[in-house]
Amino acid sequence: MALANREALARHELWGTGTSGGRVTAGTGLPVTLLKSGPLGGDAQLGAMICEGRLDVLIFFQDPLTAMPHDVDIKSLTRLATLYDILFAPNHRTADAVLAAL
Repeated sequence: MALANREALARHELWGTGTSGGRVTAGTGLPVTLLKSGPLGGDAQLGAMICEGRLDVLIFFQDPLTAMPHDVDIKSLTRLATLYDILFAPNHRTADAVLAAL
């Protein structure tokens, strides 16, 4: 998904949690400011950035068939994205649409 949208992503400042952000950099060559891994507080860091008005869009994928040990943090993050009315893409099709619209 990131490689297919590389051109659109290159026009923005990118932030990512540990492994995910590293994968975006590895797959696209784009710089990503890395936060902590999700289970170690990265999801909470993204949530704080939303509250501070520092994020305009949240693209956050998760495997819906896999239990996540930090599920509470993920739910908090999605709740904040909704509360602060930012664009939120939880899947590839929505992310493609959001990036095309920006």
